[in-house]
Amino acid sequence: MVGPEGEQVGIVPLERALQLAADVDLDLVEVAPMARPPVCKLMDFGKFKYESALKAREARRNQQQTVIKEMKLRPKIDPHDYETKKGHVVRFLKAGDKVKVTIMFRGREQSRPELGFRLLRRLSEEISELGFVEASPKQDGRNMIMVLAPHRATKAAAAATIAANARPPREPREGDVAAAAEADVPEVSEATAE
Repeated sequence: MVGPEGEQVGIVPLERALQLAADVDLDLVEVAPMARPPVCKLMDFGKFKYESALKAREARRNQQQTVIKEMKLRPKIDPHDYETKKGHVVRFLKAGDKVKVTIMFRGREQSRPELGFRLLRRLSEEISELGFVEASPKQDGRNMIMVLAPHRATKAAAAATIAANARPPREPREGDVAAAAEADVPEVSEATAE
């Protein structure tokens, strides 16, 4: 058992621990149930719940959200359309997002999956400085899917760019309602204006 100030009390029977908790008007909280013997602490349980909720919220805030963008292509895509789609993939990777590239086959195109493999290999080679193939191309019914992920340096650069582009708060200007209220300017009545 651990006391209210963090001092080690030692191994205490349950009845005695509950009596000690009642004497100091605190709760007996089991902190490490898997330890042998289990570790309990004298503390305010409401405060303990609040602090653990704060820690969980902070952990969620620091967790990075992974966004997966999708780009759809056809096996017989026009060169200009391919360049446009590749530009979108490059933009997504520079922003630090993963990209799911899908090639849609129709009709007889399904009998030629090598066209899709070649197109995906070409795309992965052309964007290799920005990202890498996280999930290699695989056939999924009428579609072929590949997932591209940005390199770690690209993610860091994207986060730095977002932080640099954050706007600082605007200074109040003349005519702003909030600025006039803070200025302590005496109001001019019609009688004094004449």
